[in-house]
Amino acid sequence: MKIRAMQESDYEKVYALWCEIKGFGLRSIDDSFENISAFLRRNPGLSAVAELDGEIVGSILCGHDGRTGGFYHVCVHKNHRKRGIAHKMTEFCLEALKKEKINKIALIAFKSNDLGNEFWRHYGFTLREDANYYDLSLNESNQTHFNH
Repeated sequence: MKIRAMQESDYEKVYALWCEIKGFGLRSIDDSFENISAFLRRNPGLSAVAELDGEIVGSILCGHDGRTGGFYHVCVHKNHRKRGIAHKMTEFCLEALKKEKINKIALIAFKSNDLGNEFWRHYGFTLREDANYYDLSLNESNQTHFNH
């Protein structure tokens, strides 16, 4: 198992992984090759993939705004869970953010994502009860599709 920085050339394998994750939400524009490539270029060396025998079995999109880091699309293929892969990718991303002098990370886990919520609590992330999360779509074409 190798944990390494995600590259633009990983996109097709990573996207295929995302499509296999039950309950995973993919946005029609935000998750396109063009937008993921732009994200990776804005945040070089921060995102991670877990690679096993040439296959991508896990991924984390990781970036920051100069103040707060963010994790997006954190996943491990169902056949490779409970092997420490998510922990190793998380450590990779945390170290990369520390090198960038980022001191805080925010992430969103859907309430129905029991496995993810358990992982983040175990890892030391705290659930914010004092804040509301808002979003506003600026592009009607950017639709979210959830895998079933």
